[in-house]
Amino acid sequence: MRTLGFTLLVALVLPSAAVAQSSAPAASGSGAVNIPAYVTKAIDDPARAADRKDDVRRKMADVMAFSGVKPGDRVLELVPGSGYWTRVFSRIVGPQGHVYTVWPDEMAKYSAKSFANWQGLAKDTYTNVSLLKQPAAQLSVPQKVDVVFTSQNYHDYHDPFMGPVDMKKFDKEVYDALKPGGVFIVIDHIAPAGSGISDTNTLHRIDPGVVKQEVESAGFVFDGSSDALVNPKDPLDIKVFDKSIRGHTSQLIYRFKKPAK
Repeated sequence: MRTLGFTLLVALVLPSAAVAQSSAPAASGSGAVNIPAYVTKAIDDPARAADRKDDVRRKMADVMAFSGVKPGDRVLELVPGSGYWTRVFSRIVGPQGHVYTVWPDEMAKYSAKSFANWQGLAKDTYTNVSLLKQPAAQLSVPQKVDVVFTSQNYHDYHDPFMGPVDMKKFDKEVYDALKPGGVFIVIDHIAPAGSGISDTNTLHRIDPGVVKQEVESAGFVFDGSSDALVNPKDPLDIKVFDKSIRGHTSQLIYRFKKPAK
């Protein structure tokens, strides 16, 4: 059954790499990925030296290239945690851009330490980063953005402690937060195809088909995927914190676009 689940997953994820390949930037796993110089410079920022040990495992360069973020952009990051992705977004968009980080009220007990840390960082080091505390079900941003990004947290919005959130309404709020032509990047732990949302609160995984269906229902157009974080050795039916797979789960990377018109 595990083999069948992964086979179905590959059938879902890999063909879409061809879609991403036809859109700039190319999808990871579909050939050489062109990493812009400003992405490399941001990744090499000495201020994020402690993060560098995770860059290969988490495919930082590939993910940033796939997101299409560039200098001057405005980014909305959902549930930034320790700021692993935030630091790079901040350096890429630079002083002419901005990064808004959303800290859902419902996750306060998990993020209090990180939030306090970022209050100082945003004031002194990452001055183009804003911290937004708000209810998970009431997403808002001061201005339209070019990229909305979430890593390993889309599944959380389905869980009881977050409301759960009305995902149709939530994805529409993401849609409304974007400029025409803007993109929504979703990275999350994969659950077996056909499992729906049954594993979001237990295994912290989500069926890729559910992500695609929910986001597209808000008006987004699927714009490609990357298989950079797909791991064939992940059985998909164990908790992501299990020591046998933690840090190496198979993850989807999807890009959705808000139509330009």
